[in-house]
Formats: sequence, C-alpha cells, structure tokens
Amino acid sequence: MVAPQLLTVEQFVERREELPDGGRWTELVAGQLVTLAPPTIEHGTAVLNLTKALSEFSHREARREPCGYPCFELGLIVARGPDTLLFPAISYFCEGAMFGEADKLVTETRPAVVIELASTNDRRRGIEQRVADWLGWGTQLVWVIDPQVKQVYAIEKGRGGQRLGETQTLRGSGPLAGFELALGSLFKEPGWAR
Repeated sequence: MVAPQLLTVEQFVERREELPDGGRWTELVAGQLVTLAPPTIEHGTAVLNLTKALSEFSHREARREPCGYPCFELGLIVARGPDTLLFPAISYFCEGAMFGEADKLVTETRPAVVIELASTNDRRRGIEQRVADWLGWGTQLVWVIDPQVKQVYAIEKGRGGQRLGETQTLRGSGPLAGFELALGSLFKEPGWAR
C-alpha cells in the first residue's frame, strides 16, 4: 500500500481552488486534506450576530485605546512538518498592525482568541482536542459555539472554562475583557433574514 502524499500549506493554497467548493470547507491536518460539511444556516446566523457584536465592541474600545480586530475563515498554520492548517470561524488579533491579517488567506501569526462553531457532526468531532491545541499553541481564549443546542463553551488559558446557555450572558475575558453578549441574541435570526 502506498502512503498518501503529504501536502504542505503552500501546496494546499496552490491547489485549493481545484477542491470541491473551492476548498472553502477543507483543512490540512498533518499534511492530509480533511473536508468538513458546509456550515448550517444556524452557523451563519451565529457568525453574523457575533460579527456585529465584536465590531461594536472593537469600535467602542478603539476610542479608548487601540484594540483588536476579528478575521473570518483565516487559515492558521499551527504546525509544520507535516503541516497543519486550520480554519476556525473567527480569529481575533490584538497585536501587530490593525487589520494586518485581514486580507490574508493563511497566516502563522497567533490570534489572541479563536472562535469555533460546532455546527455539524464533523465539526463537533475532536473539538476538545482542537481547543487543547489552540490553547497549547498560545491562544489565550477559545469560544466554542454550538448553535444546535444554543450553548457557548468559553475557555481561558490557565483558568478553565464555563458552559453558558441561551438565557445567559457571554462575558469576555483576557483580550476581550469588557465584551458582553446576551446569548439569546447570538442565536436569533436577524429580522431582515425573515
């Protein structure tokens, strides 16, 4: 049996457009392609609502002092030899030039916050390991949003985590200190979408 050829991040990026859906739902794990199911409508709703809340937070905080910014579906190079390239729903950066990572397809820069959406079965599988990997890689805060059960699991490096339900408020810590979002609004379909 011939072992599959392991890809590098550069080879993945070069061939991405040839993959189904332009490789939009494909990651590179230890040099091998892993294709995920397309996100659900609930996934998109949560990302949209969180994007709005993060934008409002960033603009409010920027008036006081420079703060971070979110990037969406940005490939994070978390390992080399063999290469691993993961695409969390949202990466929040606090260092470097403002919006310095925003126009990139992939980066080796570590975000302060990673937000995952466990919206499909394949996105739920191994989520605990992904959280451990993000924290071990240097990410300060990880949020795992599960739109199906309407919960958020917030984990801060060195402090453990908490699971929050739809009737609770998500309060940011560390790099997102001062951020607050009523979780009911995170999972609510926007009025214009009805």
